[in-house]
Amino acid sequence: MSLRNFPFGGENCNPLKASGLFGRKKDRLWLPVSSYLIEFPARKVLFDCGWNREMSPKGTFDKKAQIKSLGGYFLYKTNQGLLPQGEAIDEQLRSLGVKPSDLDFVLLSHLDCDHANGLKLVDEARRILVSNEELRFATNKTLVNKIRYNPRWWSDTKIEGFDWNGAEGPAKQSYDVFGDGSLRMINIPGHSPGLCALKIVNAEGQFVLLFSDGGYAKKSWKEQITSGIADDRAAQKKSLLWIREQCLAPNCVESLANHDPDAIPHVIEL
Repeated sequence: MSLRNFPFGGENCNPLKASGLFGRKKDRLWLPVSSYLIEFPARKVLFDCGWNREMSPKGTFDKKAQIKSLGGYFLYKTNQGLLPQGEAIDEQLRSLGVKPSDLDFVLLSHLDCDHANGLKLVDEARRILVSNEELRFATNKTLVNKIRYNPRWWSDTKIEGFDWNGAEGPAKQSYDVFGDGSLRMINIPGHSPGLCALKIVNAEGQFVLLFSDGGYAKKSWKEQITSGIADDRAAQKKSLLWIREQCLAPNCVESLANHDPDAIPHVIEL
């Protein structure tokens, strides 16, 4: 749950308005937190991992548990979560017959709590990757980032930073995960410098785009609505324009924001 300005604040928003510290409860809204399992013939990849079970130990809203898991009251005010039983990432994978150790990669779009808080639930994956740019930003110890990020979510895991090896996307920075063009982490800065979308491409060039927090819903790219939390507003606008171009491309099979309230779990075959 977050204040409405957080996902859809647009031009008239700022970090204080988006934070929810002084907002009214009636102005808050619940948004989903998505993770994605991508299955190739010989590989399994997870993109983002949502909340840890410790946020909601009994599957109910638990203020005390969330403050402890997030690491502070201010972050709790911005990000309040509810994780029903069976919906933590390891629980969902188990329901699909997949163990964390079956995962070849866990790819993190960025290191905000609703994307990395559950990382330790899948630490048995073979590799865990995030962009080095995001890792540097999340550990730069500025006042804002001390509130926004908690290294405890990823410390003591096998997380690795990667450097860009391609030039795709609005910032001309991307990372070809397998080296064959089928799975690309594409830098879409703005919300954070190292934020990545994930582009899954088949042999015919058709693709699915998972654009994380580059926009919070379909209406974000359709109406060019930036979010309330932005490290660089100009870069965020540029990234949102790129997302729109990709979503409207004839070979785009589907595109998904991480927190779209209209999204429902489903399978995409590519």
